[in-house]
Amino acid sequence: MPDYTLAAAESALLGQEFLTWLWYKSESRAGQFKTAHGEAFTLFMAQKVTVAGGEGESRETASVSGAHTEMSEARLGLKRGKKVDRAMLAFDLDGQNWSVQLRCEDFSLSGLRTPKVETRREEGEDPDGAFLEKAFLVDKLLEFLDTVYAEFLVLRLSSRAWQEEVAAFRVWLAKAD
Repeated sequence: MPDYTLAAAESALLGQEFLTWLWYKSESRAGQFKTAHGEAFTLFMAQKVTVAGGEGESRETASVSGAHTEMSEARLGLKRGKKVDRAMLAFDLDGQNWSVQLRCEDFSLSGLRTPKVETRREEGEDPDGAFLEKAFLVDKLLEFLDTVYAEFLVLRLSSRAWQEEVAAFRVWLAKAD
C-alpha cells in the first residue's frame, strides 16, 4: 500500500523547489520565457511570497506582501535555507496581464485573474463568446505554467544541469539584497 504521507511530502518538496527556482529564474532573466510555440511572455513573483523551512514544531514561515515590496524578508529566509511555499505569480503577454497564487503542496491555483473580458455583446454575437474568451485566457495561463514547469523538470531531472543551476542560484541569492 502506498505511503500517501511520504508522497505528499515529496510533492511539497518538489513544489518548493519549483517555486524557489521560478523566483530565481524569473529575476535572473528579467522575466522572459517562451512557450513551446515560441511565444514570448514575462513572469515575475508579485505582491505575495511565503517561504518556509523546518518540520513539525520547528517549522518557520515568513510572508511578505505589498504592491511594490522588495521581498527582502523572504530573500533572507531563502538565505537561511527556507524555500518558497506559495507565491503570487504575474504574467504578461503583449500587455495582457494574468495573476494567480500557486501553492507548493498540491500545485493548487487560487485568486486567478485574467485579462478583462468584454461582457457586453452586440446584437447577433455569440452569447457564449465571453465565456469562451475567458476559458481561452485561463487555458493560456495554464500554458504559461506548463512551459515553466517543463523547463524546471528538464533541469531537475538532469543531475549535472541541476548542479549547475543550484550553483547559479547561490550566486544570484548572494547578490540579492
